[in-house]
Amino acid sequence: MAKNNVSRSLFEFNNIFKKGDNIYREFARFFGLSECTLWILYCLRAEYSEMTQSGLCGSLCLPKQTINSALKKLETEGYIELSRSDGNRRSKEITLTAEGERLCEDTVDRLIEVENITLKSLPEAELEIFLKLFRKHTALLKNNVKELIWEKK
Repeated sequence: MAKNNVSRSLFEFNNIFKKGDNIYREFARFFGLSECTLWILYCLRAEYSEMTQSGLCGSLCLPKQTINSALKKLETEGYIELSRSDGNRRSKEITLTAEGERLCEDTVDRLIEVENITLKSLPEAELEIFLKLFRKHTALLKNNVKELIWEKK
């Protein structure tokens, strides 16, 4: 592929990616949530296991301090409770309160429903190809960035 075509593809990819990000940003703003709070609530609804701060950091690829600040605010507002899990002093389990459940029903549950409708509108074969290529692109990008970083050290 010619350099010009690669540049155009890169521009288009980044433009599409940023438009997708903006959809979630606008959703969060409409409901008066920070982006971090939206994604925390999303994880609490979409994950099938108990969630801890370190689990959120791993799932969301966000710094511990960012997650911690958002969790403290959610706790102060009465949407979540933090409790020690399995006697581990450093790990706190995050649980939605009744008020947090209502908040999720009004926000992230609706978002997840729209996402499911959107994915179901793609033919299964296209969805599989999309996910396969997106995973491949992400893995290649991660490896190439790591190589660049190691080159600079």
